[in-house]
Amino acid sequence: MVERIPKGMRVVAPVRVIKDRSGALDVGTITTEFTSVGKDIISVRSWHFEGYEKGEPRYVLNEDYQDTEVEITDTQALMRAGRVAVRVDRENFGFTFEADGKAFTGCGFRNLGYMQYDRKAATKFPEENYMAADYRPYMLTELSLSPGECVYGMGERFTAFVKNGQVVDCWNEDGGTASQIAYKNIPFYVTSSHYGVFVDHSDNVSFEVASEKVENVGFSVPGEEIRYHVIYGDTIKDVLRTYTDLTGKPALPPAWSFGLWLSTSFTTNYNEETAASFIQGMADRDIPVSVFHYDCFWMKELHWCDFEWDERTFPDVRGMLKRYKDRGLHICVWINPYIAQGTGFFREGMEKGYLVRRGDNKGIKQLDNWQPGMGLVDFTNPGAVAWYTDKLKTFWTWGWIVLRRISERGFLWTYPTMTAPIREECIITIHSFTTNVFLSF
Repeated sequence: MVERIPKGMRVVAPVRVIKDRSGALDVGTITTEFTSVGKDIISVRSWHFEGYEKGEPRYVLNEDYQDTEVEITDTQALMRAGRVAVRVDRENFGFTFEADGKAFTGCGFRNLGYMQYDRKAATKFPEENYMAADYRPYMLTELSLSPGECVYGMGERFTAFVKNGQVVDCWNEDGGTASQIAYKNIPFYVTSSHYGVFVDHSDNVSFEVASEKVENVGFSVPGEEIRYHVIYGDTIKDVLRTYTDLTGKPALPPAWSFGLWLSTSFTTNYNEETAASFIQGMADRDIPVSVFHYDCFWMKELHWCDFEWDERTFPDVRGMLKRYKDRGLHICVWINPYIAQGTGFFREGMEKGYLVRRGDNKGIKQLDNWQPGMGLVDFTNPGAVAWYTDKLKTFWTWGWIVLRRISERGFLWTYPTMTAPIREECIITIHSFTTNVFLSF
């Protein structure tokens, strides 16, 4: 079934060919809506179960719905939005995206799918698993590539620049700089054919870029729905401009932040004398340094992140920072939004209810990752936000300018409209979303 809707076109497709009335029983459908949320954009939303509520955070987009023209015949349906269009084949289900009358990518036979992973057995007999629905749902789309077409993007990556042949999971994680794992994943790619695809999900988006099937880019998301925007441009630069018009453009950082950042690094056994030797060594070589960064061991071991300097290593913090500031350096220190147990900061957060609680309501969610018994700050609690930011504000009185890091694990910042107390089961949902929202500021 194909029908016009107020902002575009809707297609309802059964998962198999229906030849007679009996074929219309025990059959699922996938519904796809096509709209245009901006110039040179075709927006796609496909779903299996309409009433499924995933509860994922959503990116706020600068939507400017375009006027559309819809033509429906027995064999095809066409939606135009300016110079871009989507054409649906009603006989052999599939759809192609066009610009200026020419197709540039499409979703063909078996390129749109729904999966129930790890599904438990169910029955229609009167047993315990009667009509059970115990599984993990996923939606999948595959868009075609032309011979020789190259794919780029997906955010910060440490693999080959051309992504063809790679499997990319957009899941922010601390993997260093020598693996396929990355800190700042963005579910967006562009190709040498001058179009881009933004997968509008904050959850884990898994891409198979001409890997399983060399003629496609496939992407899947958990849940019963998949949303994406196909963006066309005369050049890749035009595609990026339209993409950032849709998702938001970050503010321009101050000029000094583009200078060289010198770090103590994680493993260096450093003190003020060591740090000063690094800075002087750069000056001796006439290499200008803009920012000096203290990595995590500016605090005591097993005390991260209580924001207390290790007085054993840095007995004169104020004097040291002033000496570096007098050399024209901006100062940066490493932080993370977890707090080790055994510190005063942890006990204060626990007593005031500012730390994430366990899913079984048996106290604070604690882990031995990075720090012993670390707790996570609950940034959905306004009181916790004020408590934590007040602690950060004391840094400015010491002459600190920059705080690094915005956690790649997604715990540091949360979306302003999320007001319910956060529990451990919410962490997966907001994991990558929080970092990506911050990066767009």
